[in-house]
Amino acid sequence: MRLRNIPGAKDAITESPYVVQNPAECKGKWAQVFTQEQPIHIEVGMGKGRFLMDMAKLHPEINYIGIEMYDSVLLRALQKREKLEEAGEKLENLKFMCVDARLLPEIFEKGEIQRIYLNFSDPWPKARHAKRRLTSREFLARYSQILPDGAVVEFKTDNKGLFEFSLEEVNESEGWELLAHTFDLHHQEDMMEGNVMTEYEEKFSSMGNPICKLIAVLHE
Repeated sequence: MRLRNIPGAKDAITESPYVVQNPAECKGKWAQVFTQEQPIHIEVGMGKGRFLMDMAKLHPEINYIGIEMYDSVLLRALQKREKLEEAGEKLENLKFMCVDARLLPEIFEKGEIQRIYLNFSDPWPKARHAKRRLTSREFLARYSQILPDGAVVEFKTDNKGLFEFSLEEVNESEGWELLAHTFDLHHQEDMMEGNVMTEYEEKFSSMGNPICKLIAVLHE
């Protein structure tokens, strides 16, 4: 369930040094946003941010951007980030922004992003909302506008219906190829190598729910 309407959330986001304000103004200039010029990976719908914070710590050679459209959810990520900073963990390679993912082509130039992570995305279960699913062909077309040839999208979920939908969308989307997939990630050794868990992944897998994962590559 999404957190909403936390008093002061918008002000906290606006004032935070970890949040990129007016991200569309950075289009074509994202290398200048970070202290080091290096590849940029994004997570769309980052939730409370645990995955990206862990990734940023493990891979200082990569810059990360967490994208979350709900300000009350982003606030939780900011609070978590602030605690890390207070404990002496300086994540210079991690930024956040509060935007709708439909705007990605307005924010990034072609080739500015090298990888996209989608973790436990909102399933939007009603058929009329299929276009809102982050693995829909509409969103895959948006990703192709900001990724270079050979870049990948990684998607994890515990929702089998959404996963099957996603497999079909990748197969039906121009330029996209399904590189690998599994309906039981935690029992597939090769795909578990280097796996970093999200809050939801840890919760659902501890309940015995299988985790699904796909990797799709863009060919142009």
